[in-house]
Amino acid sequence: MTASGDETIFFDGRSSKKRRVTLAFSETLEIAEDGATVAVWAYDDIRRVDAPDGALRLTAASAPELARLELRDARLSAEIRARCRFLSGHESRRAATRPIILWSLAATTAIVGMIWFGIPYAADRLTPLIPASWEKRLGDAADKQLRAIFPGRTCRATNGVAALNKLSARLQSVASLASAARIETVSSNIPNAFALPGGKVYLFSALLAKAETPDEIAGVLAHELGHLRHRDHLRKMIADGGTSYLAGLLFGDVSGAGALIFASRALLGAAHSRETESRADAFAAQLLARLGRPAAPMGALLLRITGSQKSDFGLLHDHPLSEDRLAALAGADKGETGPPLLADDEWTALKKICD
Repeated sequence: MTASGDETIFFDGRSSKKRRVTLAFSETLEIAEDGATVAVWAYDDIRRVDAPDGALRLTAASAPELARLELRDARLSAEIRARCRFLSGHESRRAATRPIILWSLAATTAIVGMIWFGIPYAADRLTPLIPASWEKRLGDAADKQLRAIFPGRTCRATNGVAALNKLSARLQSVASLASAARIETVSSNIPNAFALPGGKVYLFSALLAKAETPDEIAGVLAHELGHLRHRDHLRKMIADGGTSYLAGLLFGDVSGAGALIFASRALLGAAHSRETESRADAFAAQLLARLGRPAAPMGALLLRITGSQKSDFGLLHDHPLSEDRLAALAGADKGETGPPLLADDEWTALKKICD
């Protein structure tokens, strides 16, 4: 079908020449001047643009940016409206939005995959490469978070500190740590103990109160020294910090400013993996065996806490207890072949370290 109007004007977008043209409506819109085709527009590409009253002004997605076709014939305008489904540009917006949605879904999938698989793998590979000085700075940052969450005072009763230092020295003498650990007791009603990157170990007074023998506390502290020996807390901080940063990418906070705080809090509150716990248990059992002390008492302390601990932020939250762990500790117990780690009066002093 070929049609023309008295005022059908075409600008090709490449020059300012004003062309009077005729239109041929077939599978595409053919624009001709003096019988020669000057442009072919697909109907789905044609869009309406602003025009003066009484005119229909068109462009096409496939045409040069400044190309324009202006109609003033009502019959031609009606034909255009009948054939051009996306004259108002709705499909254009959908077409522009579709790639954004697809890329967003692909990016989200990639980030989630990194969180679940890539970050743990990267943390395992990066941890051995982190210098000890960096690890200590990370531990100091986590320590500040700890102090914000647990405002309890450090316990400093003289005889108790001396007993704790003696127990620490005995344990570390056979622990083969890269650098000396610093063990402190903090006043808290939560039965807990954990280590931070860089060598700080905290023993909470509520856990000490539940212990009945030095071997029970020695087992817990040896377990935490195992985490330090394997740099488990540094690995977890790297993983949690990376997770926080990627979550920020998902939700718009790409600065990563909260990653370290997030990692510190997660480090203090989230459980280790079963594999990590088993490895720390095995380290503790081997360390105690070198000192001639049993490993089973640690399991007895954990069982005692199981029966009384109601908090969601205690030792068994950070170190989930299982029948396998208890059995492994019992199986690794070599019995009492060496002298006690503390004398009776030293144990009494340690129990009163926060008095």
